[in-house]
Formats: sequence, C-alpha cells, structure tokens
Amino acid sequence: MSGDKNDIEQTFSFRPIPSRKFSFLEEKETVALLMKWSMLGRLSAQTFSFDQKFHFYDSERFALCFFADANVLSGVRTTTPWKPLKKPAVSVDVEAVPCTRVSMDLFDPIYTCGIVAPSGHIARCFHDVYPDYDKLREMLQDEDSENYHILGSAERGEFLFRLFKHVCLGGELNQYEDTVEPYVGVTKKLYKEVISVQKDPETKKIAVVSTVLKVMSRASVTPGDGTRSKPLPT
Repeated sequence: MSGDKNDIEQTFSFRPIPSRKFSFLEEKETVALLMKWSMLGRLSAQTFSFDQKFHFYDSERFALCFFADANVLSGVRTTTPWKPLKKPAVSVDVEAVPCTRVSMDLFDPIYTCGIVAPSGHIARCFHDVYPDYDKLREMLQDEDSENYHILGSAERGEFLFRLFKHVCLGGELNQYEDTVEPYVGVTKKLYKEVISVQKDPETKKIAVVSTVLKVMSRASVTPGDGTRSKPLPT
C-alpha cells in the first residue's frame, strides 16, 4: 500500500445502477424454481458503481465504505426480514472468496462417484430425520459422508461451488429436485450474470477478472436493539 496520506484516507462513494437487471430474478422459469426451492425473496442482486480505483489490499475499507454509504443503506435490503439496512456499519470482516473455476466440470466427481446417475437422477440415501434425503445433499453438508471428500477444501472454497451448494440446499421449505439439471442450470445462470471473465489473447484461456468478497457487517447498537451481524457477499 502506498504511504501517501490521501491513499490512506481514501473513501469510496457508491451509486446504484437501477437499469442493470438480472435475468435470474425475472425469467419465469428461473423464478418458479427459486420459489420451489424457498429462495425467492431470499436471493437478491443489485449493482452499484463506485468512484475510486479498487485495490484488493483495500478490501476491508471498500466494504466498510459500502455498508456505511447512504445510497447503499437506502437501496440494499436484508432478506430476513425484507427491510432496508438503515444503520451504517461500524466494522466489517472480509473474506476473499476464490473464484478461478469457469466450468461446471468442477462437479464431475458427483457423476463418477454414483451421486448422480448418467440419466441425471440423484441417488437417494437413508437419513434418520429426512425421509427424502439424497446423496447430493449428504455430500454437500455431511462431513462424515463417504463422498464428502470427493471435492477437496480448495474446490469447496470456490465461489462456483458455494453457489451450487446454496442452490441445492435452498431455503427452509425447499422442495428438492429428483434430477441435478435444474440445480446446474440455475447455478450457471447465476454465475454468468455476476462474474466477469476475459480471454487471454495469447493462451486463449478464459479467466475470471471479478473479485468476490464475503462480508460480515456490524451496525451500531441502540437500546433495545441487537447488533446486526450478517454475511453479505459483494
């Protein structure tokens, strides 16, 4: 980081871009799936512009400015319940989310390990609590599962994996799919709309140029009110 005083005290200002629409929140088929998975209204996407050059080392300041900006506070809403943020953040925890994978071949092991059949059907399995449990959900969240480690920690840390897991597990009243294709299709759509890529002119390989941050913001506490501490990816 530069030692220049102006760099140290640099702040970011944000402006909403309402014209930027996301098809996964508008297309009839995708909206129907999100409703089926109990995710409609719990999944939000908005676009803001900012007025300073972003450097990765400044991620924490960037996030703190974002969740303290008046335009953000009036425009961004929490999903449970659905209401404006209102209070500026007084502190943030920022985690850089790896985002290097650009292909769904990340999930090839779920086909080779028998979690998903060649037909696309998801294999069922026994569970003490959930009678409709399946091997895909087991692999995604049960560390004691025999298939949990078919994807290593690096693969599980990828933004693409996190999106897929989020879609598969859904919300509280999720109506789970019998086949994997709806999950794959919606994951692709989400990823393509929020992540930017470019092709290297020499190698011709596609690489991600977006930065993904997972942010835990904390607002000030007022008497009779609790501290808001909620992970908000940006």
